[in-house]
Amino acid sequence: MPHISFSELRNWKRCPFYHKLTYIDKIDGFVGNEFTAFGRAIHDSCEKLLLEGDDGNIYTFFLDKFAEEVKTLLLKDVDLKQDLVDQMLVQGENILPSILPGIQEHFEEFEVISTEEQLMVPIEEVDGYKFKGFVDLVIKTPDDKYHIIDWKSCSWGWDSRKRSDPMVTYQLTLYKHYFAKKHKIDPKNIETHFALLKRTAKKDNVELFRVTSGSRKTQNALNLLLKAVYNISKKRFIKNRLACAKCEFYKTENCP
Repeated sequence: MPHISFSELRNWKRCPFYHKLTYIDKIDGFVGNEFTAFGRAIHDSCEKLLLEGDDGNIYTFFLDKFAEEVKTLLLKDVDLKQDLVDQMLVQGENILPSILPGIQEHFEEFEVISTEEQLMVPIEEVDGYKFKGFVDLVIKTPDDKYHIIDWKSCSWGWDSRKRSDPMVTYQLTLYKHYFAKKHKIDPKNIETHFALLKRTAKKDNVELFRVTSGSRKTQNALNLLLKAVYNISKKRFIKNRLACAKCEFYKTENCP
């Protein structure tokens, strides 16, 4: 059954023609870099910590995962900066001890409900289409609130502009909406948070901040999702010329 993820929606919003090249024509665009390799490795480490606790070997686990990601990129002929990779080894070591304490300090008492939970939920307004997502972490607090948490690795943190950017926060808005539908939970009993894992911060390497999603914001996110699905299904792939300058396909045979 056809489906759409938030990353696909974000790329469609960036440029419908870019979406066509990468998701429909299956042409490789951006395949990753040092930052995505670090993000995946630290993400897997977070999952292990929440499920198993700190057994004293989490840094070794991170090193192995990071090495796997780096090797994959090298096999794809991605040019990596060794000095940056070396810095990230130290940055990961600095972040890891703060992950569990950061969650515990923010929520105090909680139980882990799921990690990396898949959403594949029908989009009710469109027959035969589903919303796909993977929720990094869901915990439940004693007040019967569910908390959806998404890990985001970054340098020093996010400024106010990024924290309020719809194309950043809509991810959690849609996750909340479809998680509620999947489990038949009142959305009022679900809260959402980004957990920033800061590579270059001098202190507070882990920061959680709540993202609110009222009825208007939820409807705006759904309207964008429905607009994307409609245009994709109608095969309308208009080029967004404002996005050309930073596009890897710009002035290539795929997008002359």
